[in-house]
Amino acid sequence: MAFNAETADRIRAASALFSEEFLEKKMFGGIAFLHKGKMTIGVVKEDLVVRVVDNKMDSILKKDYVRPMDFTGKPMKEFIFVSAKGFGTEEQLMQWMELGLEHAKTKL
Repeated sequence: MAFNAETADRIRAASALFSEEFLEKKMFGGIAFLHKGKMTIGVVKEDLVVRVVDNKMDSILKKDYVRPMDFTGKPMKEFIFVSAKGFGTEEQLMQWMELGLEHAKTKL
């Protein structure tokens, strides 16, 4: 599996600050963190993968260090990549986790 283990550890530590439970699963050649079976956030290589509710995608994609997730050459619906500079602080990481959790809760 190719993912930044330090980023995964940061997500594990930050998940303790949430009242929701997160489970880990190997996905996309990396690791994903799921809430009640729904993906929230993950790590692939050096990037975060974040699920985003559809009505926020346009504004989120305008942010620095964010790009569509496109394994096949076609962007995946409601998935983004965030490069390392976009989650350098714990506050930034928590914001991405909250966004991913918001998506998961809409799918329950």
